[in-house]
Amino acid sequence: MEFQDKVLKCVDCGADFVFTSGEQLFFHDKQFKNEPKRCKGCKNKRSQSLGLSQGGGAQRFETRAICSGCQRETTVPFKPTQGRPVYCRECFQQRKTTAASA
Repeated sequence: MEFQDKVLKCVDCGADFVFTSGEQLFFHDKQFKNEPKRCKGCKNKRSQSLGLSQGGGAQRFETRAICSGCQRETTVPFKPTQGRPVYCRECFQQRKTTAASA
């Protein structure tokens, strides 16, 4: 299958951007069904506003929380959801091991 560069319009800023043949090949290989909707600039802004990592270096953030198992302060790599238990690494591993053997 041969791809050719396409000019698309960004849904956020309305600017034209090129959907290259290489990008199309990548989308085809990954079996993505939809073409991109945003230019690189708007895609990066959107990713930052949603707290997503961009390409190469994954941004990690830690949130302080109290472990629901041992009541010690710990950090977790996500924002805890209200009403859901949060476990430190040791309690999480212990629960995982217990669940696997049951």
